Amino acid sequence: MRWNLRMVAAQRGIWKSTDLRRALGAAGLDISAGKMSNLWSGTPISVRLDDMDVICSVLGCTPDELLAPEEPAERAEVTPAPKSAASESGPAIRPTRRHSRQRSVPPA
Repeated sequence: MRWNLRMVAAQRGIWKSTDLRRALGAAGLDISAGKMSNLWSGTPISVRLDDMDVICSVLGCTPDELLAPEEPAERAEVTPAPKSAASESGPAIRPTRRHSRQRSVPPA
């Protein structure tokens, strides 16, 4: 998920984190400068639902505007395993690259 707080705030004419912090404070949500910086400039690890509710009411948005799905990272190419007598009797296990170690993929 991608955190879009900065974009949503800019669409509503709020260009500085301090302005949003003041608006949130007026709505009853006191956020520390460090937490506001994390919300504004990065992707927070977690956001409380109560905080999300106040943010959405101040910005006049919904949570789906603040959280947008990301494109999945391109996966490593999977090469089919060579056929053998053992593979004809059961499902083929296709190796894939993951963290530089060989792992098998579950059967389709």
